[in-house]
Amino acid sequence: MTTHSSITAIQPKSPAEFERFLSVPDGIHFEPDTLAESKANEHWLLEDATGARARCSLWWHATPNYQGDRVGLIGHYAAPDTLAEAVLRLACDRLRLAGCALAVGPMDGSTYHRYRLVTESSDEPTFLLEPHNPASWPAHFTDNGFAAMAQYYSAVQDDLDAEDPRVPVIEQLMEAEGVRLRPLVNTEFERELRYIYPVVAAGFAQSLLASPISEDEFVAMYSQLQVLIDPQLVQIAETDERAVGFLLVLPDWRQHQRGEAIDTVIAKTMAVLPEYSQQGLGILLCARAQEAASNLGYSRAIHALMHEDNYSRRLSAHFHGHIIRRYTLYMKPLEGTA
Repeated sequence: MTTHSSITAIQPKSPAEFERFLSVPDGIHFEPDTLAESKANEHWLLEDATGARARCSLWWHATPNYQGDRVGLIGHYAAPDTLAEAVLRLACDRLRLAGCALAVGPMDGSTYHRYRLVTESSDEPTFLLEPHNPASWPAHFTDNGFAAMAQYYSAVQDDLDAEDPRVPVIEQLMEAEGVRLRPLVNTEFERELRYIYPVVAAGFAQSLLASPISEDEFVAMYSQLQVLIDPQLVQIAETDERAVGFLLVLPDWRQHQRGEAIDTVIAKTMAVLPEYSQQGLGILLCARAQEAASNLGYSRAIHALMHEDNYSRRLSAHFHGHIIRRYTLYMKPLEGTA
């Protein structure tokens, strides 16, 4: 426990302390088991005399390097404006003492989990699996010495009947190479996840701050989505020997929660083996998913959480997607942190 002025910082140990950690206002709710499975090196809960609470978790073991610097991650972040400086100062001090040269956040342990902050938004409502946060949180980071590390976008495509003239040529090329596309088989969901795991692992290996994930971890994570998936929307590209591409598309169940008819699908995750990445397979996966969505009666698609330099971003622009949200991941050098 540490105390500074009217602020008390503790590492939760008792059930009551963890309950206060989990119930910090504006923070994403976690079950205790989920928190334990996050493998964070430390959890911190800050409280002041008014009863305000803030929290964060820190990771520094087995985190990725960035340009040769050892990275520490700040995640499970939640704080009122009055405690933002204190919780981020504590986080940076702890990461520096652990030997990290760069603090990155918010990121809940890896890019396979929740990360980034919404920094700019249209009136488009939040969609399924989209991160959300109070509007003041980006300033928590920028006012305390953090700068943008990466920018991300989500865009809406309003016309699913738009055709890409490149698709017929790509179809012929893929056919000549023995590549065919099919929807996911929902009755074999775990087998399908294990089948596409090598594609996802290879496809994301070069992504910013990529860290490895085991096959079992991947299966456990994506199995939670089974009840949300319409298998006809999910596209798998394969040869006789293996899967070579994957596109995860889901209905936007947030519309149903708002009492609306679901007319929108979300293109969430695309992965293609590196040897197929320059052959247009991503274009073909998108076109087939778009066709399936249109045939099922959907009229719009959200291209979700694309990195500013990502191939998916260029695909979205080609399909006339217009930006509805921007997100930022932040970093701060830790040299000289007090």
